Amino acid sequence: METFERASLYACNAKGAGVLKLLLPLVLLVLALGATIVSDRPLPPAELTIINRAEVTTLDVSQITWMQDIRVAKCLYEGLVRNDVLSPDFAIKPAAAERWEVSSDGLRYTFHLRETRWSDGSVVLASDFLYSWMRSLLPDSATDYSGFLMHIRGGRDYFQWRERALADFARSLRERGLSEDSAAAEALWTETKRRFTEMVGVRSPNQRTIEIELERPLPYFLEMLGFITFSPVREQVVRRYEIVDAASGRVKWDQSWTKPPRLVTNGPMMVDQWRFRREMRLVRNPHYWDPAAIGVESISIPVIDDQVSQVLAFETGSVDWVSDVTAPFRGEIVERKRQFHREHADEVNRLRAMGLGPVEIDRRLPADPRRNVQVLPSFGTYFWNLNCAPRLPDGRANPMADPRVRRALAMAVDKEAIATGVRRVGEAIAPTLIPPGSIAGYRSPKGLGFDPEAARRLLAEAGYPGGEGFMTLDLLVNKDGGHELIAQAIAKDWKRHLNIETTISVQEIKVFRDRLRTKNFVTSRGSWFGDYGDPTTFLDLNRSGDGNNDRAFASPRFDAVLDRAAEETDPARRMELLTEAERLIVEEELPLIPIFHYVNIYLFDPSRLDGVSTHPRSEQHLYRMRRLTPTP
Repeated sequence: METFERASLYACNAKGAGVLKLLLPLVLLVLALGATIVSDRPLPPAELTIINRAEVTTLDVSQITWMQDIRVAKCLYEGLVRNDVLSPDFAIKPAAAERWEVSSDGLRYTFHLRETRWSDGSVVLASDFLYSWMRSLLPDSATDYSGFLMHIRGGRDYFQWRERALADFARSLRERGLSEDSAAAEALWTETKRRFTEMVGVRSPNQRTIEIELERPLPYFLEMLGFITFSPVREQVVRRYEIVDAASGRVKWDQSWTKPPRLVTNGPMMVDQWRFRREMRLVRNPHYWDPAAIGVESISIPVIDDQVSQVLAFETGSVDWVSDVTAPFRGEIVERKRQFHREHADEVNRLRAMGLGPVEIDRRLPADPRRNVQVLPSFGTYFWNLNCAPRLPDGRANPMADPRVRRALAMAVDKEAIATGVRRVGEAIAPTLIPPGSIAGYRSPKGLGFDPEAARRLLAEAGYPGGEGFMTLDLLVNKDGGHELIAQAIAKDWKRHLNIETTISVQEIKVFRDRLRTKNFVTSRGSWFGDYGDPTTFLDLNRSGDGNNDRAFASPRFDAVLDRAAEETDPARRMELLTEAERLIVEEELPLIPIFHYVNIYLFDPSRLDGVSTHPRSEQHLYRMRRLTPTP
């Protein structure tokens, strides 16, 4: 009974028992799910059970995009290096490579592989890495992160050569009146593999050595190497699933290689079972080179899509960790945590003065279900896109091509009201794009504040005094996620302070993304989570022609500063240049309006679970987590 009462603490609001009655069936559903998971398999309960927000979509490293995929993949694959997510500085550590050398000009890296093994006992080879990187560089794969590999000498040229070769193949079929040509497609694939060796600056003089040559020095290259895209796949296994399409010349891979028992991994864990839409079970990889780094023997990842049920699964003891709390009452959850800290303010302040982190502080406070909520800084920013193209999608002149208009719109948004009144989960307002404290050695500029009077002056200078003659702005959002509420708040601000009329378009996610991709919008919501620990992971979003530049923004001045930073060898001076680049974005040009910096909301009992990273980079290595023995 006590457990159930505690479960109701988060879920109940002012209506109390009435809400509890409504949630009771969901509790029973979660318990039934847990019973099913245990009853229909011979394995004992996993040592750790987590909610990973959503079902894993793929375990192919060349295709991975979503955070839930990355979290699992980090357990299964290991690249040349890894970040120590539990260290304060997020340090780069050796992984599959035991050591490396960098040339004096910063262009050549030589990695020496330790003797590591795949989960089937076979040795991890340098050729496994090269084969994996080739797959990720192919336009056939349409990977979101192929651009990372284009920093390698010849990577971009190889990608473009393959694109032209595929276009030539299709044209040849049309000219010959054919619908397909198997022999020609196979010949093109053979040539494509040969060209990778010839064109791209990666070599393996032997199976324990990898040499990489970059197009230009990249100070954050080691950080980038830790990303999942640079992980290896076992070539001898994956090659068996290659499919060369005789009608297009493209190569695809039958994804059954990513399912157990065919999936072979080189990371700390391996997939024991994967029942789609139900559960994934990870177990320790007995061949992993660093067994001391593994905190648990097994991890169960049940799929619970309903956001309320995720919280209740934790409160009823069915799961140990909820990775991303998105339940509609999460504002109440966070407020109860604040109240808990207010009740113990003296002790909290004393522990903070000792330099303890948030989890360790809660671990030392009295047992209370409210302490099981952790609100931690994230490596992501929510912003509002402004289409900067000279003309709107309908051909009209675009008033937002004028940076004065964009600055006016930015300074008329009350971000604090959005953070406290709409979001209500402790997110910090964002005068800048890059989350503060997330990148060592970097300091963001001041940014613009909320200043309606200055906004009105700017709008008048641009030719729209009191909003006269200004177009009706359409605010594009996707369904779910609370974006419509934020759009409503922004619309009210622009009407109240600038006398600008608005409409709000709510679209399904696919339509929303297509409209962003084709620049078919006027304003829209946007967000970005950094991929590696350098300011460019955010700043490059606004480079002219960048694939993630949804705003049609082009600034030679901004691009020039980024180019200078890319050539700068002095680390401190480089950071100064990147600060200037961000200043141009958030103080002068404003192709986007930063609204708030995301937080991560986790559920776990700090007295029972250790190994959760609190670093703003937001990366979790699930295999590092471990159960603690509760204090009597």
